[in-house]
Amino acid sequence: MIGLTNRDLLLPYFVPYFAYVGIASMLANVISIELNYLLRIAVVTPLIFWAWKWYAPISISGQRFLSIAWGVGTGLAGCLLWCLLLAPFIDQAGEGTKPWSTQGFLLRLFAATLLVPLFEEIAIRGYVLRLALQWDQGRKNKVAEPLMEALDRSSLFDVKNGEWTVAAILISSIAFTLGHNTVEWLAAFAYSLLISWLWIKRGDLLSCIVAHGTTNFALALFVFNTGSWGFW
Repeated sequence: MIGLTNRDLLLPYFVPYFAYVGIASMLANVISIELNYLLRIAVVTPLIFWAWKWYAPISISGQRFLSIAWGVGTGLAGCLLWCLLLAPFIDQAGEGTKPWSTQGFLLRLFAATLLVPLFEEIAIRGYVLRLALQWDQGRKNKVAEPLMEALDRSSLFDVKNGEWTVAAILISSIAFTLGHNTVEWLAAFAYSLLISWLWIKRGDLLSCIVAHGTTNFALALFVFNTGSWGFW
């Protein structure tokens, strides 16, 4: 939005993310997993609707179908990449873990497919990557305080579709990785690089969101049909 700096946009871009993570972590041992996911969905969904007017456009007009197609293809490849890189570090069968109820599985499937990809890509590729890009550009231009320049005198709306630097990709991928369990870090970092490539290729968030959702949906079907619950 015209006139808003990146600091002004921190709240709408990150409140849904931290609300979801906060409910997941703070209430993990307090309420049932089914109620936990239901609460996440009930709280985060209206937060996204509230914040939507502050988000940069997620798609390029006239190219939505192509972005969706690219997202689905990349998401399926991402699911394979995730499983290959995560497999050596986990008990794939998830032995000793409490089985998921049907209700719990469906609630998690809904959140992982439709909710998490939306707020996570908006936060990581929509904000962190663009802020890091503007910081990196300021640093290269020898701005006195590049981070303050990026936060207080720049707007992510000024970033062009698909614009990137190596530093912006690495910083945003590290941020994405830190949002996952330690055992998932290698898979998460590689996956973030893949989605960043898609951002560069397509230049919109829609393809990234669809890819992320496709990966999560495909992973859910994989673990459900093979019993490899350790991946979830």
